[in-house]
Amino acid sequence: MDYKNLARIVLVTLLALGCFLILRPFIAAILFSAIVCVTTWPLHRWLLARLGNRPVLASSLMTLLLMLVVLVPMIFLAASLADAMPLLASKLRAFFEHASAAPPDWLRRIPLVGEQLDAHWHKLAENRDELNSLLKQFYEPTRKLLTAIVTLTGEGLLQLVLVLFIAFFFYRDGEALAARLHSGSRQLGGELGGQMLDLTRGTVMGVMAGIVGTAAAQALVALVGFLIAGVPGAMLLSAAIFFLSMIPVGPPLIWGGAAFWLYDQGQTGWAVFMVIWGVAVISSIDNFVKPLLISRTASLPILLIALGVFGGIIAFGFIGIFLGPVLLALGLVLAEKWTAARTAAEQRT
Repeated sequence: MDYKNLARIVLVTLLALGCFLILRPFIAAILFSAIVCVTTWPLHRWLLARLGNRPVLASSLMTLLLMLVVLVPMIFLAASLADAMPLLASKLRAFFEHASAAPPDWLRRIPLVGEQLDAHWHKLAENRDELNSLLKQFYEPTRKLLTAIVTLTGEGLLQLVLVLFIAFFFYRDGEALAARLHSGSRQLGGELGGQMLDLTRGTVMGVMAGIVGTAAAQALVALVGFLIAGVPGAMLLSAAIFFLSMIPVGPPLIWGGAAFWLYDQGQTGWAVFMVIWGVAVISSIDNFVKPLLISRTASLPILLIALGVFGGIIAFGFIGIFLGPVLLALGLVLAEKWTAARTAAEQRT
């Protein structure tokens, strides 16, 4: 090999590595900004036409709209969590330290295991110190979980600010970036590369529509239920359900906590209503809204969503809640398309 060509390859490799190391802390924000812009591009195009084809003004208004829809509720949610968590932690500590030794009446009535749990509770209650020690063991993990939720929310707030900042430039220069992507994909993969890029756009829009649409639907019906039952902070609780709707146990944590609060306030009837509303309306809406919204692209298995959410949080932080499922779904669709194209090509030959 010519030494000049080898030197060029080494220099290009080092340059690419350096660019990657510089951009690595922002990769998640860049990817999520791209996903948001691709999903909302039809709205941006409509706004751009109404404003006389002025990209800077249209990009500014789109960024402001996203700020009002996403960032402002997130700020209030983070502030409320920061104020509420110390109080909740102190109440949990008091509960664990002064819990009654007698088991609740409903424990015995649990089907199949109620008798065994009641007998085990009575056995522990015979030794008060052992019972208190057992209950206190649950306090520290619970406190750490609450602290982690507040930390994750705060980090998510900072990530969303960066996402909106990057989104402005994607909106402004989106046409030029799309043209370069199409040109590069066709140079690398030919006709299949262009098809993959179009498939990527369709999959991202479909999955994001399903995820965000389902989250919005669950938050809306949750808001109705909270207002009917008279739960305080209904807007903030609904915002929490919106962000946690991708996690299978997310919404029940919120409406279940609201039902417990109602029961603790002596409003047993409204607590029962909240549980019924949560099970029959809030949590069940996911079963038909999400498949309806994603039906035009790839079907999204529940396992893929769960792995995408938890893996996304571990890899990218708060925005991984949205980014993880989209990336996994995109990888699945592209892999299926590529293998199908390869199989068809082999059959023709």
